[in-house]
Amino acid sequence: MGGGGSSARRVTFEADENENITVVKGVRLSESVIDRMKEPSSSTARPQFQRRSASGDHGLLGGDAVNEEELKKRVTEELALEQARRETEAQKRLKQDQKYVRDEIGKVLERERAASNEHLTRAILRERAATEEERLKTQHFAKQLEEKDRELKKHDAYYKEQLARLEERSAQFYKVTTEQYQQAVKEVEARFKRYESHPICADLQSKILQCYQQNSHETLSCSALASQYFHCVNHAKQVGRRMQLLNGLWKILLDHLVNPSHLPMQDCS
Repeated sequence: MGGGGSSARRVTFEADENENITVVKGVRLSESVIDRMKEPSSSTARPQFQRRSASGDHGLLGGDAVNEEELKKRVTEELALEQARRETEAQKRLKQDQKYVRDEIGKVLERERAASNEHLTRAILRERAATEEERLKTQHFAKQLEEKDRELKKHDAYYKEQLARLEERSAQFYKVTTEQYQQAVKEVEARFKRYESHPICADLQSKILQCYQQNSHETLSCSALASQYFHCVNHAKQVGRRMQLLNGLWKILLDHLVNPSHLPMQDCS
């Protein structure tokens, strides 16, 4: 999050084979932040596996949603802490730079005033003890003093302008950092948003239940509906496999666009 550019930085996440978020790209985090992000992943892996074996795929989806919400909350909190720390450091650096500039201006002005006062004192002494020639020299020194004073005023205006630019840069850096943080929060929220799921072949399920209730003694009359239901389920499974394959291909393509070095190279010879 440097102050050199005004474009928002993109935040991406990488997952390992267990679908645990391991890398955050686009935001520089401290080592302590990374350690805190790693701690809950190991402690929650075993309960998640037990819930999977006990309740099946539906329980796993619920556990993943909770883990995603917890990770989203944790990343948001860590980004907020990192942003606050960087703002504090930026303010501290600004105050140090301002103090340094003021001290340097004071030192330069003090040296220039001391030198000017020394020249003026010598000129006055020569004027009292000398002749007309000395008085002419005194006038010449007075003119030089006026020029020096004008130069000092120019220097003072220059340093004030530099100080104003420094304050403006710090304000721009703070603005860019704030915008990048807000963009990172939006991308995290978009990355971990919840997706709605709907039952498969729900209309056929209701028809089959109604048929069995109406024909409890003649269940064979519902065989056509049962056959349609099994065909619908098999079709949904095939569509799901295709969607998983497409998602995998999209993931490989996006990973290649973000980092082309991850795509294996083929021998064209």
